[in-house]
Amino acid sequence: MNVPDLIQKKRTGEAHSAAELGALIGGYTRGEVPDYQMAAWLMAVCFQGMTAQETGDLTLSMARSGDLLDLGTLPHTVDKHSTGGVGDKTSLVLTPMLAVLGLTVAKMSGRGLAHTGGTIDKLESIPGWKAELSDEAFLRQAREIGLALVGQSRNLAPADGLLYALRDVTATVDCLPLIASSIMSKKIASGAQTIVLDVKVGAGAFMKTVAEGEQLARAMVDIGRHAGRNVRAILTDMQAPLGKVAGNSLEVREALATLRGQGPEDLRELCIELAVEALTAAGSPEDARGRAEATLQDGSALAKFRAFVAAQGGDPEYVDDPALLDVAPGRAELKAGEGGYLSSIDALSVGRAVLALGGGRERKGEAIDHGVGVELLVKPGGAVTAGQPLLRVYHRDERGLSRALELLQAGLLIGPERPQVPPLILGRIG
Repeated sequence: MNVPDLIQKKRTGEAHSAAELGALIGGYTRGEVPDYQMAAWLMAVCFQGMTAQETGDLTLSMARSGDLLDLGTLPHTVDKHSTGGVGDKTSLVLTPMLAVLGLTVAKMSGRGLAHTGGTIDKLESIPGWKAELSDEAFLRQAREIGLALVGQSRNLAPADGLLYALRDVTATVDCLPLIASSIMSKKIASGAQTIVLDVKVGAGAFMKTVAEGEQLARAMVDIGRHAGRNVRAILTDMQAPLGKVAGNSLEVREALATLRGQGPEDLRELCIELAVEALTAAGSPEDARGRAEATLQDGSALAKFRAFVAAQGGDPEYVDDPALLDVAPGRAELKAGEGGYLSSIDALSVGRAVLALGGGRERKGEAIDHGVGVELLVKPGGAVTAGQPLLRVYHRDERGLSRALELLQAGLLIGPERPQVPPLILGRIG
């Protein structure tokens, strides 16, 4: 392999072969290709792009750079991935739904970083719950319960971590084939046969427009098919936070309310839509919507979540009585300065406010406060009067409170006319 030749080939817009990409990624993972050469190649990709075939081959090379989780002994394996948002506690509701519906969820999830929350952080709000299982225990629990969820502790797609760190300091993050391959390399290495993607679009998401979201979704679906997986994607709105709360313990409470057949309508709708997509992709579309809805109405998804929590060391009493979950004792409210209609609550501002309160992390490994967060007392489109509380902030000893209130105030917009609120589901790629 001659790396300068590969850089020049991409710089002039030519396509790489699978063998060339495998050699390049393998060499970089082993430390044989220096950062300066890989950085030059990444910049060439940003300028010239990649074909669908190239992107698929790149993703497979990244997935094969480390461990490949073998789920072949488990029936109907399914994984779900969200591109990141604010108040997105979907996995807590969806995964037990899927397990009840006969699918097997053996999933690795991440922790939150910056303004986006992480599924592992939310689950660790439940005392005793642990994110680490041995390989044997992980597979056994998935087989017996239908649901096992752990942190990303395995050596999955190490090339992705190395490449992302380099992209972060070389202005090559915002490149569609590199984004798509980064996400899908970990999903493919995780082993599930069916993958459902929730591509967030809007202020609180990485993709700001529907057109950008569609491009990313199509690229990821194409990669999945290239790897022989069943993949479907939906585009969902992230202008405002999902549900009514953002913050780890608060989101667990809201997820449990949804599993009890209550909870906010947008969260319930999204979980049902994703369940329908998963069942369809897995080849079981018959009355998918009715079956998905039933899991929330008859208590079966809640019972499955309780069994899952207990299996991983969590105290099921907190599932039975969510009020026991730790929530920061401090309260502050942000009120409307005028009457009218709430035009928007910027999801990014809410996510940053939670971060300021200590509920998120700027760098990997930082400790977080699970009990802080923000509650939306009014959703966009609602009528408001002057002095009416719009947001409630849960804080601990006023840490970050003034900054959080500033961010929230900047993200609010009240207008004289009822706004046209975008639909939750913006599109489907299947």
